Amino acid sequence: MKRILMALAVLLAVQVADAQVKTPEAAKKSLDNAIAASKDAKKATKVATWMKLATAYMDAYNAPAGPAWVGASRQELQLVMNNDKPVSTENSVLGGEPCVKEIYADKVFYYNQAGQLIMIYVTKPVVEDPLAGAQAAFQKAYEVDLKKSKLKDITAGLENISKKYYEDGMNKYMLDDIAGASEYFGKAAAAAAAEPLAKVDTTALYNAGFTAWMLKDYENAKKYFESCIAAEYYYEGGEVFAKLADVYTNLDQKTAARDILESGFTKFPQSQSILIGLINYYLTNNEDPNRLFELIGLAKKNEPDNASLYYVEGNVYVELRKADPENAEKYTAKAVEAYDACSGINPEYEFGYIGKGIMYYNIAIELQEAAAAELDDAKWVKLNKQFTEALKNALDPFEKAYNVSKDDSLKVNIAEYLKNIYYRFSSDGPEWEAGYKKYDEVVKTGKPL
Repeated sequence: MKRILMALAVLLAVQVADAQVKTPEAAKKSLDNAIAASKDAKKATKVATWMKLATAYMDAYNAPAGPAWVGASRQELQLVMNNDKPVSTENSVLGGEPCVKEIYADKVFYYNQAGQLIMIYVTKPVVEDPLAGAQAAFQKAYEVDLKKSKLKDITAGLENISKKYYEDGMNKYMLDDIAGASEYFGKAAAAAAAEPLAKVDTTALYNAGFTAWMLKDYENAKKYFESCIAAEYYYEGGEVFAKLADVYTNLDQKTAARDILESGFTKFPQSQSILIGLINYYLTNNEDPNRLFELIGLAKKNEPDNASLYYVEGNVYVELRKADPENAEKYTAKAVEAYDACSGINPEYEFGYIGKGIMYYNIAIELQEAAAAELDDAKWVKLNKQFTEALKNALDPFEKAYNVSKDDSLKVNIAEYLKNIYYRFSSDGPEWEAGYKKYDEVVKTGKPL
């Protein structure tokens, strides 16, 4: 779960130590004075009043961390933290990795195994949500700044607030506070969208939607994912379409779920999550799954020589085979036909071979499991024979995929399948044993031969 989000997240910005950072007490006093000034009718008309208030809120935000910064070593922080000492120290886990946790009166420091500070988590802010106060002050400054003399500073201020909200959202996510993470990712997106910055932060929007979806907060997830679609941000092969369709389904908006899946399919026909979502939709709602083939057919008309479309067609038949076991044999034959057409159009496109190989490999596993549960000897013999045939049927397409692929990491993954197949038959002759040793070496070293 964390790996999924971290894959799309911007890494936490390395902060620079600031020797001039205010103490929480000094920051609170300055903030109180700035708030008082903003309530003075005459001063409230001046842009400087609101810029000072925004700065005071940002000082209040930064004060609890003191001069510490992410990336510092424990030794460095011991020199700059003066009399600010931890109340206690304990071993902990952060993001699945062991760490050391230093607990202070108003914050917690997390260090990795190398003794480097990787997170500052404030537990006692100077005021509640100082970033919201800073954002409101910057926007008020923009409103009264008729000459727009501070436009650059205001824009930079909002950009910084958005970044800080995002970092805080990541911190909450790493601490498994998913609700807090979702809230702060949403605030990061809102700060970026505020005038005069007026920026669409698609990463924050997606994270806000993803965490809301995790919480089954479907209304908010819908809002954020729809914003992603509007901004033409689809994330990793169209995942936003699949997530939004699931949201619509849970909100009982079935037509919207179908429409968004079909829209996503036309843009990302190779997306497995969109494909599975469409198949589940058609079968669950008793609609004709041949609609998928209509969509593929339209794509083929536009790109008749696009081998990947035939690969997708094969995947559709494989998923239908799973959903409709009574017609498994028919769908298997159709899938083979589509995968072979894919390879025929472009023999250098490895996925036609891979699709066929994986299908037969998975069929072999199904037969092996069925044989293991079978008590009748004659039926066991038949199932075992079918298992052997299916496994050997997977061999040739995997070999071809391995030979034509130019992607080393993909070749290593293919080698894993080939190693397992050759091992199964390694006692049947020296060629099988040699094949096993060849691909076992590839898997062990991660280096294709």
